[in-house]
Amino acid sequence: MSAIFRVMLGRRSAHAAECFQGGFIGADFDIGQDLTTKLPDQWRDFNAKFIPIFLAGHPDKTRIGAGLACGALWTISKGIQIGDMVLCPDGSGNYRVGEVIGNYTYAPDQVLPHRRKVRWLDRPIPRASMSEALQNSSGSIGTVCDLSTYAEEIRRLMGVDATPMIIASDPVIEDPVAFAMEKHLEAFLVANWAQTELARDFAIFEEDGEPVGQQYATDAGPIDILGVSHDRKRLLVVELKRGRASDVVVGQILRYMGYIKEQVAEPGQSIEGAIIALENDQKLRWALAAVPNIKFYRYQISFRLVPG
Repeated sequence: MSAIFRVMLGRRSAHAAECFQGGFIGADFDIGQDLTTKLPDQWRDFNAKFIPIFLAGHPDKTRIGAGLACGALWTISKGIQIGDMVLCPDGSGNYRVGEVIGNYTYAPDQVLPHRRKVRWLDRPIPRASMSEALQNSSGSIGTVCDLSTYAEEIRRLMGVDATPMIIASDPVIEDPVAFAMEKHLEAFLVANWAQTELARDFAIFEEDGEPVGQQYATDAGPIDILGVSHDRKRLLVVELKRGRASDVVVGQILRYMGYIKEQVAEPGQSIEGAIIALENDQKLRWALAAVPNIKFYRYQISFRLVPG
């Protein structure tokens, strides 16, 4: 099944009309060179080369911001595959859907010069018709994000029959009910971060006033939420359990934390972790007893009826 990505076509969709008319998506990030022969299979290799180039032109940016910019550039130029779908806001409350049909091309001296050819579909998706979770995920993070989690809903909004997601036979998922309930927890946490316990010490990482710490890309996979303390001395890796086996979640967050420590953290910044789950998990608590810099949190769901 093809992946689905949300792609911003310039800040606040400034270049959306030109992209729709010209049949492409693109990126800039002030990398003024043809990348045709400079797109390795792994984004980490791309970042290792281009983060210093980006920072040289943007000395006010952080390494996290540089990593996000270069990662987004690689994803648009290489990571998105032919046949994948893109969901792009048009700046007026609707999203256009398109199928990527071409490999990377470079259009110097034009807007969004690092481009991919796209066949745009005629049927727009109104933002108002999306679930709250999809609205949060598609509208609250950086230049590009993977929305494949919402494939069933997006295809339904497109008028395409969606294949139900099968999770009961997945060996990694030990609690299908929790998995289904936590599917949209990430978007809810981001939208309501200020009301959480974590907000006392941490904010979701921002760059230029935009939240970019949701689904932060690493070589080990995307981090659910990357936070930074208010004094900017601590980074926080947040992972949602999503009904998965305890050992899988602990191993994953440790990999993420190791990557952030080695590749992202500024000198003097410490790394902490947080795992969030629906139910108490003794196996998880035993595992974390040996890792004091990772905390476990449970969330509660409150449901009530009110008079109409």
